[in-house]
Amino acid sequence: MSPETTDFGSLLDALAGEQARLQAELGNLATDDWFRPTPAKGWDVRDTVSHLADIDEIAIDTCTDGPRPLNDFAARFASPEDTTLWGVLRGRRRSGREVLAWWEDTSARERDVLASLDAAMRVPWGIGMRPPSLVTARLMETWAHGLDVREALGLPVVDSDRLRHVAWLGYRALPYAFSFAGRERPPGELRVEVTSPSGDETWEYGPADAPNRITGPAGELCRLFAQRISRDEARGLVAEGEGAVAALEVARAFL
Repeated sequence: MSPETTDFGSLLDALAGEQARLQAELGNLATDDWFRPTPAKGWDVRDTVSHLADIDEIAIDTCTDGPRPLNDFAARFASPEDTTLWGVLRGRRRSGREVLAWWEDTSARERDVLASLDAAMRVPWGIGMRPPSLVTARLMETWAHGLDVREALGLPVVDSDRLRHVAWLGYRALPYAFSFAGRERPPGELRVEVTSPSGDETWEYGPADAPNRITGPAGELCRLFAQRISRDEARGLVAEGEGAVAALEVARAFL
């Protein structure tokens, strides 16, 4: 099931659920916990949450023709890393609790803005995407950075079936992933069949008769496309066919 075939309200609910879950876990952190290093080199917990708050603001401006739409703002910097550092540095002028309040405010405003959009319009986010896909991208980023935060804090990670949307985004991002890697995509369609975290469902993307096939747990597929694990660590994913092998080698679901 893709964002195009999922009720827009349900997608917004999934985003809200992912954001609220992480915000609740951050609500009672001790001061020192905000400075615990995450797996993202050079970033601590406060930096990560600052990035989420700042990018949510950028998403708002992109949708409303505000002062910092993504493409125009990113063009001011020499690299994507410099763009993200801007938000991190904003957060370093605040306490951890102030950063959390900032993100709680921006994420709520972001959802209100997204809910007001015509689902058929095209938002100039990167090469452009419709609001359902943008909601899914924001969910993916919240989830991925949530993994970093929880690892830093020693909190348990429990995957939810919201990963259905992240898995779909990874599948749809494959043309971009091959382009980013500077590789030609092997010929032939790709089929992805992954098992939901609950184990109750199989999520399927692509033609059933495709000559290339990826199977395995959804959690591993999503972590690989969010680049939270390497291909060698994704031991549960099985690739059949040259196109499937290549897809897992270039996996990337973010700009």
